[in-house]
Amino acid sequence: MKRARPGGIAALVMIMVATLLVSGFGAGGAGAAERPWWEPVDRPAPDSQINVSGEPFTGTDANGDVRGFVDTHNHLMTNEAFGGKLVCGKPFSEKGVADALKDCPEHYPDGAGALLENLTVDPDGHHDPDGWPTFKDWPSHTTMSHQQNYYAWLERAWRGGQRVLTTDLTSNGVICSIYVRDRGCDEMDSIRLQAEKVNDMQAYIDKMYGGEGKGWFRIVRSPEQAREVIKAGKLAVVLGVETSEPFGCKQILDVAQCGKKDIDAGLDELQKLGVSSMFLCHKFDNALCGVRFDSGTQGTIINVGQFLSTGTFWKTEKCRGREHDNPIGSAKVPEWEAKLSPGAKVPSYDDEARCNTRGLTGLGKYALNGMMDRGMMAEVDHMSVKAAGQAMDIMESVKYPGVISSHSWMDRNWTERLYRMGGFVGSYDLDSKAFVEEAGATADLRKKYGVGLGYGTDFNGLGSHPAPRGADAPDKVTYPFRSYKGGPLVDRQRSGERVWDVNTDGGAHVGMVPDWIEDVRKLGGDKLVDELLSGAQSYLDTWNATASWDRPENLARGGTASASSSESSTFRTPPRSTDHHWSLREVAVHVK
Repeated sequence: MKRARPGGIAALVMIMVATLLVSGFGAGGAGAAERPWWEPVDRPAPDSQINVSGEPFTGTDANGDVRGFVDTHNHLMTNEAFGGKLVCGKPFSEKGVADALKDCPEHYPDGAGALLENLTVDPDGHHDPDGWPTFKDWPSHTTMSHQQNYYAWLERAWRGGQRVLTTDLTSNGVICSIYVRDRGCDEMDSIRLQAEKVNDMQAYIDKMYGGEGKGWFRIVRSPEQAREVIKAGKLAVVLGVETSEPFGCKQILDVAQCGKKDIDAGLDELQKLGVSSMFLCHKFDNALCGVRFDSGTQGTIINVGQFLSTGTFWKTEKCRGREHDNPIGSAKVPEWEAKLSPGAKVPSYDDEARCNTRGLTGLGKYALNGMMDRGMMAEVDHMSVKAAGQAMDIMESVKYPGVISSHSWMDRNWTERLYRMGGFVGSYDLDSKAFVEEAGATADLRKKYGVGLGYGTDFNGLGSHPAPRGADAPDKVTYPFRSYKGGPLVDRQRSGERVWDVNTDGGAHVGMVPDWIEDVRKLGGDKLVDELLSGAQSYLDTWNATASWDRPENLARGGTASASSSESSTFRTPPRSTDHHWSLREVAVHVK
């Protein structure tokens, strides 16, 4: 018998171990070596299906640019806002899909308890409350009170080519206070909780993929971080804020209920939370700026809410330029108007007076400058045209590029000015035909300034979404399809017993984004999809220019005058309260 060569046994053992690893029987268990990087190590079961096959794209193009679709306006955690009961279901749950996608108890047995949805989109006032696994009535393209951002649906959007998601932390103290709730109504408390939950969602997905930092859902705080995430083929998640009275900056009878110290402390806190973009006002005229009106039924509801919070209704005037705010309309909503004190009545409005009298206040200018000094992108959607014009005057005077219109709430006449400043635009995800028409109206400007296009889905933002064009449309979406040339294969999405089809279901939830983009391609062509794929790089261009901006030394820190319509008033100063809602008697006392 020959004697073994020195080291021969050790070498044989190493060969055997290597063979086992290659065969998938080593560390990680059977098949570990075969698992694609984009598939989780351990997905919960049961769960929603993704129904997208193929490797997500990574890296950059020949010019070094990233690519991908950009959702500039979404609300992942609205179920935690408005008192915790307005939007039913959660984007994820440790207990599984059946717990995450269930209706609110208040909606049983027939959906009559979904008050806001029934007032605005469902005249019958009823729906089947069951979610998982049947989903008979929700989510739908018209739903306003059911979860549309379940993590697996968002995963489908990412797998289909989306690479940036701005999730706006949001709430409204008045809606919270008059709706069923299980918590307090302080808007900043809600924002803190939602920021925490977004981080929890990241950890939940990381765990599914094998540990911290391994998931596809990545919260980013800088354009550099976002670029690395997108290059790796993952989803860069940007935190924004869209709330009605940030930092307690409401106005009561035209008197500001916050000061500069509140604004500084609030902006510092948001920066620590990782917030990179923000609206100064939303729905209600506040101590910072006047808003762009809502129309129709929703306009009446919001106008009543503003009065309950501030003691003032919207006030209009004739516009001074070609830009104008939305018409308020004269829709009657008796169920909502009954919440007003006896004698209070929603005003009628002159059709020729389309502009909010309120612009950017002195405190608003101070807050905008504070955002600029912290490198935060400023959202001009929801600002009145007077406020938006004043805000852009300030930013333009110091060459600040960080201006965003994320979901078609800015007057379109501002578009070229915004592009010239270096900003970015996301169009609301309208019905595919309307989206193609809106995109076409500004196509020449995008070509002129060399920018891509984003879309703002506003899922769980209390609005409607793309309607289906119908199974009999001559150019309907055919499954399976590729959402861009060489992209992964997208089939109909299945959740439990429900199978979704964009031709008949429209934009029912965030997982239908790839299907909606294919519907857009059917009408707008490959060129429009290419513009959408350029959105990721253009968004990063705006953010990078914002992060690297320095205030010009030869220009004073403008717009910090102390006097404004919300800061100097002949009214007696009401108590500083962010949750007080005014009766007619209290209004009369303070006006005296």
